[in-house]
Amino acid sequence: MSNRNITRRQCLVGACGLGGLGLGMALGVKAELSSTKSINIENAEEPYPRNANEALVRLKEGNKRFINDKPYHAHTNITWRSLLVEIQKPFATILGCSDSRVPPEFIFDTGFGELFTIRLAGNIISEDVIGSLQYAVIHLHTPLIVVLGHEGCGAVTATVEEMLDRAKEPERIESLIQLIKPGLSKLDLKQRHNALLSAAVEANVRWSIQQLSVLPERERIDIEKRAVIIGGVYDLATGRVRFLD
Repeated sequence: MSNRNITRRQCLVGACGLGGLGLGMALGVKAELSSTKSINIENAEEPYPRNANEALVRLKEGNKRFINDKPYHAHTNITWRSLLVEIQKPFATILGCSDSRVPPEFIFDTGFGELFTIRLAGNIISEDVIGSLQYAVIHLHTPLIVVLGHEGCGAVTATVEEMLDRAKEPERIESLIQLIKPGLSKLDLKQRHNALLSAAVEANVRWSIQQLSVLPERERIDIEKRAVIIGGVYDLATGRVRFLD
């Protein structure tokens, strides 16, 4: 899959919720973050993303720094944190896996207050996740949602192993597997094991996105008309995030 910017069609999907955000400020100037409060952002390196496309570019640039071992480590000091005590304005929402090797803030080289992260095994869609996504787009106005899977995902691997009749998990893990399994139903289980696991990780990301697209109308509109939703897969070996078409 190519690693290109969001398409024009995707931008139009998210445009309804972006027009009134007033995010045209550059870091280093005073920005309105709510109707009653504002914070003064000082000594910053990058412009604040005004829309989903710019948010994606920001994530890609941060991931590139991470890959090249040249992180900014910006927006972590006590002065910056003090600005976030009463308000936050993340520019993207990340639905990722709980895996300890995949912290979105490091992968995208971001600091406090820049990403709204939702993490649980297998980056699955559940009622709580849907509520968190609605909160992110309705109240925090994040214009971009990234469903982020990763190579070597334990939850996805456990699902594949069960589909191959190689393992049976305890009840609670089994319930997690049942949420992942439908998205892997079209996989060729006879392919090489490593290739199968990689294909399963990507299929699971696409499955999570698909589930958001078939929510009850009100819930779907709440999310889709306020944000662009895309998928990505993180490579543990290289540190690279491959964004999906």
